[in-house]
Amino acid sequence: MSETPVKQQSTAAFYGQAVASFGVATVATSIGIFKLDVNTWVRAFLGIAVLYLVTSAFTLAKVIRDRQEAGQIISRVDQARLEKILADHDPFEKL
Repeated sequence: MSETPVKQQSTAAFYGQAVASFGVATVATSIGIFKLDVNTWVRAFLGIAVLYLVTSAFTLAKVIRDRQEAGQIISRVDQARLEKILADHDPFEKL
């Protein structure tokens, strides 16, 4: 008997919360950088640093997700091979 992996999907509320949280964090950080008592070059540097941090976080999340999905595919292939071997095996066959 083979197990079919259950595809986990997040709810609309979780998705909405994640989007809202990202928006609030981005706006709060932007306001914080804008209100700093420093010159324009420092604000620009901090803004670029925040953009770099956000894009690298998205890239890291994608790499982790891709690696996890690849592991699930390999696991399913191995499971299919095992099931084929077991189906082809006849324990009562004379050697």
